[in-house]
This record gives sequence, structure tokens and C-alpha cells, in this order.
Amino acid sequence: MNNNPKICIGLSGGVDSSVAALLLKRQGCDVFALFMQNWHDTTGTLHGECEWEEDRAVAEMVARKIGIPFHFVDLSDVYRQRVVDYMFSEYAKGRTPNPDVLCNREIKFDAFWDAARVLGADFVATGHYCRKDAFVNEKGKTVYRILAGSDPNKDQSYFLCQLSQKQLATALFPIGDLTKPEVRRIAREADLPSADKKDSQGICFVGKVDLPVFLQQKLASREGDIIEIPRAFYEGRPLPQTLEEKAQPIRYRREDGKVIGRHIGAQYYTIGQRKGLGIGGHAESCFLIANDIENNLIFVGEGQDHPGLYRSALRIRPEEVHWIRPDLALAPGQERRYQVRIRYRQPLQGAVLHAHSEGLYIEFDEPQRGITPGQFAVWYAEDGEMTGSGVIDQ
Repeated sequence: MNNNPKICIGLSGGVDSSVAALLLKRQGCDVFALFMQNWHDTTGTLHGECEWEEDRAVAEMVARKIGIPFHFVDLSDVYRQRVVDYMFSEYAKGRTPNPDVLCNREIKFDAFWDAARVLGADFVATGHYCRKDAFVNEKGKTVYRILAGSDPNKDQSYFLCQLSQKQLATALFPIGDLTKPEVRRIAREADLPSADKKDSQGICFVGKVDLPVFLQQKLASREGDIIEIPRAFYEGRPLPQTLEEKAQPIRYRREDGKVIGRHIGAQYYTIGQRKGLGIGGHAESCFLIANDIENNLIFVGEGQDHPGLYRSALRIRPEEVHWIRPDLALAPGQERRYQVRIRYRQPLQGAVLHAHSEGLYIEFDEPQRGITPGQFAVWYAEDGEMTGSGVIDQ
């Protein structure tokens, strides 16, 4: 390794990566910027035109302002193969994927890192709000840790939940100890062109989309019935007793409720969804509680406290359990208490992880609203270290 290692900053044109680049430059690092284009198609996007050209222009101005070299790479083919095709596949199964998590694992810290390494990089830095540290274990091996960002309102560690020790070894997060207001202040004081740029929203590198229109590129629409499940359905039902029963979602049938509307395809909807259902005539909003892809049915319940929205456990398939810290992995028969979240920005929830041969079960202290297959469950130790994650199966 060089005495002054070369660092590639993934410069997106946003304020976070801009300040990350500025801080590295101020520290005397040998840093260069690399902007990646990951998407061309505007089908289903809500801003009409793809924004990457504007983002690139801002990123280039930022690099010039800071005084670092600027490079460009087109990763749109690999992004479509590894992220977008995965999205389509998951939605086709009735699961709701998180493309931002996949983008970090497959693109920013894999394909992008490969491109940065060709340009001579020893490390790749991003503008994520999270922290990294390391220690040497008793065998003399360096173990890397991901910790929640210092800003509780902006912690983005969740999106890095699928990174490996190998990926963490060359990753840097320069703004992890800062809050968003501090980042904005630094950018304004340095007169960076991105100082007041709004945060990006929507799918990573695609932007905000009309999801059904976006998915119709590969998943054909097919009208079906919306079935409302009344609260009376749950009266007298035996409560689940075993861990397996608690993690098993209810399989509703058409005859369990009444038809109250039509939808355009069960694969376009997600657990807990309220908007876009087109349901009226209720005192409270209706929420999606289940979808049946095989029979093209979606099931809804009235009220955000509807019993169908809550469950106290979930399961992750063995092949979809990922330990950021392999040394902490649970063997079948073991269990351990963690703080868990099942979606970004959700407050951490107390839970116990149970390792079984048929998968990893997470049993929560309190029932959880909207457990969604395809999303990532992420677990943290008491000191804020994120130690593992997995795709929710049920």
C-alpha cells in the first residue's frame, strides 16, 4: 500500500458526496472523483427526463471547485442486470425488493470499485451517513465493523447491510460522524455548487417512478379483485404458539372477505400500502395486508391498526442470511438478542434471533406492522454496530 493511498470518491452531484470529497482533500489525501451513470431509460420516471446529465454537470463543477480530477464511467448494463432485473424478478414473485441495498452491494462497492481500481484507487469513499472502524482479532486478522451514523435522523447504515468484510476493507465513509445540517453548512461555507441541492429520492439511480408503469416494462398488468378482510375474521382464531406459527403469514381466501374493488395486477402492490388502491367509502383508510400472486388477488383491511397488518415474527431463508461479522454468526440451535429494523428509518426494535436449520427466525418483543417479504431485516448490537441482515421470506 502507498504511504499516501489513492482514494476514489463516488461523486454523485449531491451535497453528501461533495462534502465527503472536500473533507478528504482537506486531509491531504490523494483523491479523485468518479461519476457513474447507471440508468438511461425514462419509462415510468416522474421527472420526465433522466436527471443524470444535470447530476454529472454539478459533480464536475464540484470536482473543479475542490481541485480534484474528475472521471466518468457508464455502468448501466451491469446495473440493469444486477439490480433492475432482480427488482422485476422479486415483484413477479409478490415480494418487495430494496434496490438501494442491492445497488450498494452489487454496484457501488463492486462494479464501481472495479472501475475505480483500474484508475489506480486503493480505497473507494462515499457520502453515506455511517461509520466504520476495525480491530485485530486474536488470530491477527483485521475485522471491520459498520456502525450507525452519528446523525440519528440520517443514519444510512441500513443500506449497507449486505456488504462483506472484503468490501469494507477498502470502503471509506468520511461524513459518518457529521449531521446533515453540519454537512450543509460545510458545503455552503466552501461555496460548493451542490450546497443547496435537494436529496435524491426514489429508486437508486433511477429516481422517483410510477411503480406500476415502471414494472409494466416486463410484468404485464392483469386485473383482479380487491378483497376486504373484516376484523371479525380474526375473532375466535387460535393464536399462534410456536415460533414457526408466529412467523407464518395468514393465507387468505376469496371467501374470507368481500370484493370491494378492482386492481391492475397483484404484483404491483406491497404490504402496508395505502395509496393507489382506489378504495373509497370507508371511515378509515384501507391498507394492503396480503397479496396472492397465483390467484391475482389482493387483500386489504380498514384502519392502520387492522390485525392483518401485525405479526410478531419473521423468517429468513438460510441462503439469504448475511453476516457482516461472520465471526458472530449463529449456528443452528443458538439464539441472541439484537436491535432490529425491517425498513429504513424504522426505530430499532427489541428482538431475539433464533437460528434453525430451516432458516433464521426473528421474534420481536412487540408485534411489527407491515412485515414485507423481499425487504431486508437488519440487526444491530447494543453499541450500534450493524452485524448482519437478511431478506425477509415470510
